[in-house]
Amino acid sequence: MMAGDEAALTTLFRRRAGDVYRFALQMCGSRALADDVTQEVFIVLIREGHTFDAARGSVSAFLIGIARNHVLRRLRRERFYVSMEEGSERQNNAGEPGSAAAGPLDDLARRETIESVRRSVLALPERYREVVVLCDLEEVSYLEAAEILGCAVGTVRSRLHRARALLIEKLRAAEETEAVEVKSARCFA
Repeated sequence: MMAGDEAALTTLFRRRAGDVYRFALQMCGSRALADDVTQEVFIVLIREGHTFDAARGSVSAFLIGIARNHVLRRLRRERFYVSMEEGSERQNNAGEPGSAAAGPLDDLARRETIESVRRSVLALPERYREVVVLCDLEEVSYLEAAEILGCAVGTVRSRLHRARALLIEKLRAAEETEAVEVKSARCFA
């Protein structure tokens, strides 16, 4: 690719664009922003690919690192937090198959739980959100996450521990709020 081989760039794009897009989407919640960031990452790769150093990490870590910088820059500049409701509805309608025994209420509860987790992840501070997205959602190793974030593995572990604790708090609070709303609805029914 660095020698100008267009087929090599195409192959790299096909292999890694999905990972970059998912990371960006999970960090910002906006499909449009995730598309933009994915495109920007590969433009940076074309223009500044010579900055990649295999001794410092993998190509995947390099690309996600570029994506991270672009997402954070755009979020700071635009304060661009968007709900994923529209996208999640399309995904669910596109045919995420449920189990044969699952009824409509089970499917609805599952979708509500997924949406609650998405909102909670998006509500985390950036430094915690990025480790959850990398380690828990993208299943990147702690070592590779440390390379992407430019910090020690111990820092990744401690941030992930704190992020998970914050997520549990947020999800419990959401669950308690939902229980109160259901109880109130029954009283008025």
